[in-house]
Amino acid sequence: MAKPSIPQGTRDFTASIVRKRNYIFNTIRTIFELYGFEPLETPAMENLDTLMGKYGEEGDKLIFKILNNGINDPKNIEKSTAGFQKILAGKSSSDLTERALKYDLTIPFARHVAMNNGKLTFPYRRYQIQPVWRADRPQKGRYREFTQCDVDIVGSIALLNEVELANIYHDVLVKLGLARYELKINSRKILTALSVLCGGASKLIDITIAIDKLDKIGVEKVKEELLQRELNEMQVAVIEKYLVISGNNEEKLLQITELIGHIEIGKSGIEELTFLNKYCSNTNLQIDFTLARGLNYYTGIIFEAKAPAQVTMGSIGGGGRYDDLTRLFDVPGIPGVGISFGVDRIYDVLEELQLFPIETESGTKAIFFNMGEKESIFAFDIMQQLRSKGVSCELYHEFAKINKQFNYAEKKKIRYAVIIGSKEIEQKYCLVKDLTNGVQQSVVFDKLVDFFNT
Repeated sequence: MAKPSIPQGTRDFTASIVRKRNYIFNTIRTIFELYGFEPLETPAMENLDTLMGKYGEEGDKLIFKILNNGINDPKNIEKSTAGFQKILAGKSSSDLTERALKYDLTIPFARHVAMNNGKLTFPYRRYQIQPVWRADRPQKGRYREFTQCDVDIVGSIALLNEVELANIYHDVLVKLGLARYELKINSRKILTALSVLCGGASKLIDITIAIDKLDKIGVEKVKEELLQRELNEMQVAVIEKYLVISGNNEEKLLQITELIGHIEIGKSGIEELTFLNKYCSNTNLQIDFTLARGLNYYTGIIFEAKAPAQVTMGSIGGGGRYDDLTRLFDVPGIPGVGISFGVDRIYDVLEELQLFPIETESGTKAIFFNMGEKESIFAFDIMQQLRSKGVSCELYHEFAKINKQFNYAEKKKIRYAVIIGSKEIEQKYCLVKDLTNGVQQSVVFDKLVDFFNT
């Protein structure tokens, strides 16, 4: 008999984990709706041609493809074999696969906007909280199935949108207890100007893919990769000068102006960064020219939220402007900008820093001990009154030794134990014990609701 298992890079979530995740979701959702965004959900799978070619060379490799139905049918063996050969050659084959699990929420969102262009009210402000899948190598903070929380504004080019998104990052992360987060920003326009300086805009993808690996492989390895991508020594030297720009935000803006300020698109990118630096002073905004985000669809400001330095986690969110994304679906002229929260990584950070509120430890506030048939029926009626007032509670399922019922409550991290025996019924009170500190007190039945709701 096969040993039970789950696919690598996926996880089961127990009750305590689900409650903690819901705490994160509810915090994020509350902020999203406070800023006037509305919810959207899209299917788990998309047509393969919707996704392919949208995430760059590295991203496309991580898309989970779904095999077509009937590929094992003898009638289809020849087509399926030919399809496998195409896949092995790095091409797609509709004979083998036409659908894929969604890699992120942005491209499906762009597809939705393109399909419903005539029905939406612009600017369209939406948020989305759903799982996505990537065929990545699992490691700490990196899973093959994980949940993204996205918020986007389409139909507007106003830079105040970026200011608003920076403030959403700030509000959410501070509310979660991560006030020492870092919000790094750059502009794809800056990167485009750098590529122009190094021989032409056609080199943008090669440069961004290499720079995007800087944190993982270091400057020397990035230089080696750039040389392998057919940049010459002089061009690599320019990029190295770019990568070592340092100082506070104002100092960095001066240095980048000296390097690429004479290039029109670079000048535009510098103006945008200057605007955000001015109007996001209440956030932990840091201009970081090494931020590249190697996704092809970004066109302007790009974001990356990082966990506080005492946690070895790195990125917990990212996003940016994508002013031409819907053109991929033959609907040009709809600008957009959005950000994403990496809930699974945020969970790991909060767990490591012990920042989850004690209320997330258990869904049950009070357990009524089973003191016998008559007593349990009486306790059930009291319990129903509490439930009607929003107090979560449960009754131990059978008459048992008191220690066994205490052990059950402690294992489930239920804070209060309520004991109603025959004496308590007669005198119209119950014993309530706080299991976190051992304090026990008598509470009359009429005051139980007040006791638990204070």
